[in-house]
Amino acid sequence: MAYTQVARRLDEELRSEHGLSLQEYGALVHLVEAPGRRLRMGRLAEALLLSKSGVTRLVDRLVEDGLVARSSCSSDARGAEATLTDAGVDRLRGASPTHLRGISSFFLDAIPPDDLAAVQRAMQLVAEHAALAGSPCAAADEPADDAADEPADALG
Repeated sequence: MAYTQVARRLDEELRSEHGLSLQEYGALVHLVEAPGRRLRMGRLAEALLLSKSGVTRLVDRLVEDGLVARSSCSSDARGAEATLTDAGVDRLRGASPTHLRGISSFFLDAIPPDDLAAVQRAMQLVAEHAALAGSPCAAADEPADDAADEPADALG
């Protein structure tokens, strides 16, 4: 319930200030962190916890807004890739302070300083447990990303 309330508020702030939904913002973040600012559609769907049709609709909206470009996969013509455009980087750069301010407001400001260390430790344990359970993000049917590509540091 708390997650839903926080996500709804973050979504409202991003929409009103930057014209982005929280999911669209998440897609831009995953793309800016990817090598060459591009990801296969299936990998983006997995990262965002969306179905392939769901990520297609999401990317369609981002393409329409000029924030993302869609192309055939360079290593497999059967696949499609989403690539973050310069306009997408600019929109993300503008929206990031709003998102970070919301995270700070809804989490850090809500938790007394004496409790932050306990929350940090609890989240670390959750992350370790999730890592031990394995990652569904490594799709067996997709070729490995080109190791020569370096992640773009477009926001720094």
